[in-house]
Amino acid sequence: MATQSIFQYICQQVVIYVGLFLFIAGLISGLLTLLVFLSLRTFRQKSCAFYLTIMSLVNTFHLFTGLFTYIMINGFGINWLNMSLFYCKFRPFYVQLCTLISFSCMCLATIDQFFATCSYIRWQRLSNIKLARYLLIVVTLAAILHGIPSIFSYGHILSPTTGENNCIIMNTAFRKYYYYFYVPVLQSTLPISIMILFGILAYRNVQQIAFRTIPLVRRELDKQLTTMVLVQIFYDAIVVTPSVFINIIMTIYGSTSNSLLAAQLNSISILGIILYYFHYAGSFYIYVCVSKRFRQQFLYVLSTIHVTQCCRLTINNNQIQTETS
Repeated sequence: MATQSIFQYICQQVVIYVGLFLFIAGLISGLLTLLVFLSLRTFRQKSCAFYLTIMSLVNTFHLFTGLFTYIMINGFGINWLNMSLFYCKFRPFYVQLCTLISFSCMCLATIDQFFATCSYIRWQRLSNIKLARYLLIVVTLAAILHGIPSIFSYGHILSPTTGENNCIIMNTAFRKYYYYFYVPVLQSTLPISIMILFGILAYRNVQQIAFRTIPLVRRELDKQLTTMVLVQIFYDAIVVTPSVFINIIMTIYGSTSNSLLAAQLNSISILGIILYYFHYAGSFYIYVCVSKRFRQQFLYVLSTIHVTQCCRLTINNNQIQTETS
């Protein structure tokens, strides 16, 4: 019993401190990434950067409903899912929506860089902002349709031991689909596999790009984005892959009657989920670390664009006050 309490306490502290750190760092990461991508025309006109921008936006919103709710439940013992039937149905739908859009954008960014760096002109034309917007609409609609069954499958059931409502999957078929296909395939294995495949192809294209007659600005931008995307893929593979094995272990041993083993499995599951949320919090820090050009662009955006605008606004306000006084 003491061992189980120790496991529970350690996991609770990890969720609180690591989870809150991830939440704050993720918000900063998302906002700064959006600041850079939306401030520079170079990125606004590039389809790969468009996908990364949408991914950062979705990841930022997902931190509130996904990670913050998880921290409240497993860190502070405040389960909003059990308190509200609406939230019990809405959160799974919203989390699935954000997850699918986020990973789809990352996959599309990788595929886009493969096309952008390809030697065939016809394939290069597939890397364009207009097509990217259409694909985003398709992905969003598909993610919404995919999430609708979860609204009808989740519900409250009265616990015979505590006498309180528990938010669970009430539909048996959907439960099997969720644990045997959505979590191990759509949420991890499939997107990671696509990213790795097209990441390797894009890397091979970039190695040959120096021998092509391409404008220097475009060549450097393609190299920069490809580097950022490739490191993001490597990072995602590290933080997402463990959830696949944890899901397999939980599927095999999740219904054990051994209380100590159950506590250990629960601890592993919690730590795996916290690790998984690193995907939603690390983009900006990855880009800053691996791309010197991105660091320069970030400093340029902060110092030249926004600080200058703030100074101009301050000067204008002072002039207006002087004229009126």
